[in-house]
Amino acid sequence: MKTRFYHFKVLHLLLAVITLAGGCKKYMDVKPVSQSDLGQAFSDVSNATTALIGVYDELMGDNGYGIRINLYYPYDSDDFMTSGGLDNGRRGIGRYQLLFSNSEIRNPFLQLYRGVEKANLCIEQIPLMKQYNTGTDAEKRDLRRLHAEALTLRAQFLYELIRNWGDVPAPMEPAYKRTDLYVPRANRDSTYDKLIADLKTAIDMLPWRTEVARNERITKGAAKALRAKLALFRGGYSLRNETKTMERRADYLDFYKIARDECADIMARRDQHDLNPNFTSIWKTLSSFAYDPQGEIIFEAGAGGGNSNSDSRMANYDGVRTDAASRYGPGGGGITALPTYFYAFDSVDTRLEATFGIYQVQSTNVKRPQALTSVTNGKYRRDWRNPLLPGSALNVGYNWSFIRFSDVLLMYAEAVNEINGAPTAEAISAFEEVRKRAYRGNTDKIGTTPVDKAGFFDAIVNERLLEFGGEGIRKYDLIRWNLINAKLNPTTGQIRTDLRDLQAGNGKYANVPTLIYYRNSGEEYTIFGSLYKPVVTPAPSGFTSVNWRQDIIRTNNTLNVGTSTVHYIDAIAYFFSPNKSELFPFDQATLDSYQGKLGQNPGY
Repeated sequence: MKTRFYHFKVLHLLLAVITLAGGCKKYMDVKPVSQSDLGQAFSDVSNATTALIGVYDELMGDNGYGIRINLYYPYDSDDFMTSGGLDNGRRGIGRYQLLFSNSEIRNPFLQLYRGVEKANLCIEQIPLMKQYNTGTDAEKRDLRRLHAEALTLRAQFLYELIRNWGDVPAPMEPAYKRTDLYVPRANRDSTYDKLIADLKTAIDMLPWRTEVARNERITKGAAKALRAKLALFRGGYSLRNETKTMERRADYLDFYKIARDECADIMARRDQHDLNPNFTSIWKTLSSFAYDPQGEIIFEAGAGGGNSNSDSRMANYDGVRTDAASRYGPGGGGITALPTYFYAFDSVDTRLEATFGIYQVQSTNVKRPQALTSVTNGKYRRDWRNPLLPGSALNVGYNWSFIRFSDVLLMYAEAVNEINGAPTAEAISAFEEVRKRAYRGNTDKIGTTPVDKAGFFDAIVNERLLEFGGEGIRKYDLIRWNLINAKLNPTTGQIRTDLRDLQAGNGKYANVPTLIYYRNSGEEYTIFGSLYKPVVTPAPSGFTSVNWRQDIIRTNNTLNVGTSTVHYIDAIAYFFSPNKSELFPFDQATLDSYQGKLGQNPGY
């Protein structure tokens, strides 16, 4: 929920607004901006702050990180999947059937570019203000912070565009300065290089978290963490337009060094950002709109206003299923967990509680466990909200977490391992810090950390799976490691092999019970036995059964994938195709507006 920083009415004084109307021959209709308009918008610190709020505003809402970019785009993956059958919307994205007419692709694309345009105006105009160089010390400090925030926000918008569409237009000046509004696609490496350099500039102008009032504004730790993230993507694999294959550049280690150094800087400032000692507390604190003294969430998008343009639908679209008639209001079910992801966790891993919504809440407020393939993601859930939000409201007000301190620890460990050819003691310590928090109370069960490069990399790949489920990270990690085909390929992908082993109760899944039994006590429930031991026989008296492994065994557990219906196991990422599905296509209206000058991504 947005704190006081966001409670201004956003005055669009700054705008040369991009109005990319669908089906229009013109790609951009830009309202002319006079010098007097700009002079008013950037006349003092207060107005410049209002202009910057307009940039922040493009992070949220239904077409931003309020639902579509963060809850539609990252799935299907090997952690969670989009629920339901096929359509030309969110499920088309999830199954990797991306039609050019899919509005769920077009509208967020336009919003991200509105963010870029607004940021460009701030980046141009704020340094031109007389107070920037000749104002009071407070004015100079505040304007430099605003400038740095605009640079960071532009980096976030373009990073999101690149990781979904690859080489994209990357305008670095406002639209009113350009003679041709149809900016050609820019090489993603060059764009990343520019953004990484911009973030270095921004870092020097930003305060640390505790040096300013608490709100969702970007601080030094956020810019450093984002710079590390961009560096790993610049150094990672991506689908290249020239070769139409997944490649990474020969200079990738230079960027791993940037990631290592930025993460090391943040890790050295535990007074600013640290791990919350209790994993579940991260999400219950977020759900209570409370202050996190550890500052584990380093960079987030603030929500608020109760409308589709500036609020969020986490826990309404996804998360635990809550009946509309319950005291919690309607929620959950749009994203479900792969059963193999649930069983990637050890039974004593404390992340299980927050990561999965095993239960649903009925209209009477009574909870009951769900069948195995109906288990949802759980970090954002409506029944944890404090205060409660009963009734029919769709916008729940939760902020979206971009980067947490545990991400910094694991990025550091990954980068050091790649640079050194093996993990150092410091890299192992960072990795184990995340695991020990997860195994709180059972740290003797974290296992032995590999000390060779390949083994440690595999451990990082697995730990990031366990740590960040449902946070919109996994699919993009798999792409930058060039592992997504190995995981999701409809014929040879690991997820199908593992799901069939679970279905049959083979190997590591031999003890997964076919049924589970539960009994209610008031609104809560208890499960008889264990989710990690074979089904109890005979059935316990007074308990109700729910399909567990049996849910994936049953032959009628099917989903529609267009003209055919297939078993649940086969439906996940059904249309995934290597050297194509790693990127989205440009939608038809955007292609038409460019009149053939934009080009399409490989395979489409």
